[in-house]
Amino acid sequence: MGREALGEFEHQVLLTVLRLEAESYSVPIVLELEDRTGKSVAPAAVHIALTRLEKKGLLRSRLVEPGEKEGGRVRRYFTLEPRGVERLKESRRALASLWEGLDPVLDQ
Repeated sequence: MGREALGEFEHQVLLTVLRLEAESYSVPIVLELEDRTGKSVAPAAVHIALTRLEKKGLLRSRLVEPGEKEGGRVRRYFTLEPRGVERLKESRRALASLWEGLDPVLDQ
């Protein structure tokens, strides 16, 4: 991979955005990460990662005003860009290749 590799947390955030689809704003992202990893996740860390991934062109965001019934604040929703999907595919292929053949060693 001639590009900068994804960090583990960036990878997790991209996968979470992909999984959540239309519900990809910071609160559901934090909750899904905590649920899937079993670890506490700082909202600020998610915000920083989302900003960094958007600057890299792997995500795009849009602001959504709350409806009259909901009230509340403007939310920033994130969607994977095609480049982000491709980076996840590349990362998956690379990791699968590294894991290949290691089951006998790990099962000892």
